[in-house]
Amino acid sequence: MARYFDVHPVNPQRRAVDQVVALIKDDGLVAYPTDSCYALGCRLGNKDGLDRIRKIRHLDDKHHFTLMCRDFAQLGQFVHVDNAVFRAIKAATPGSYTFILPATTEVPRRLLHPKKKTVGARIPSHPVAQALLAELGEPLLSSTLLLPDQDEPLVQGWEIKERLDHVVDAVLDSGDCGTEPTTVVDFSQGEPEVVRRGAGDPSRFE
Repeated sequence: MARYFDVHPVNPQRRAVDQVVALIKDDGLVAYPTDSCYALGCRLGNKDGLDRIRKIRHLDDKHHFTLMCRDFAQLGQFVHVDNAVFRAIKAATPGSYTFILPATTEVPRRLLHPKKKTVGARIPSHPVAQALLAELGEPLLSSTLLLPDQDEPLVQGWEIKERLDHVVDAVLDSGDCGTEPTTVVDFSQGEPEVVRRGAGDPSRFE
């Protein structure tokens, strides 16, 4: 049964954040709020957590997982970013964008796109996501909480707990954070290509 945490959306309680991070470090899988939808998240090296996300969402091996990063310094450890791309991404973060970029050797191979060797990366602006990342000290391996039988992501914490009670270890409820996923921009070829229009304004990359 998943633990349920009612977390303030602007000033998340330190005790709740500490407890959830302890679960993540113990290879738990959590549902948590971001600045565009709720997400499933686990520790980067958690192979079982990755498999659980794939099973919950019915994902194949070509799905781009996202590394949820605290800041640009952390993001730069896990993806290759040249100067031109750096400026474009820096201007848009933190925010509701996911960037597809070539991965560094810090990223486990099982997370990479099998042919392109790329991974998604983003820096969220949501205070709860930022509090988790600050305490964890490493990226969260994440995927939008969109279930295979749903057209839109779940937005209510109680409903997430009800639906995923036996397949996740914790649910952080900080209220509705929207149904629109991130705008996805592929920089793997150097030039930006908007591959999904979402919450972030895509016009800056077109």
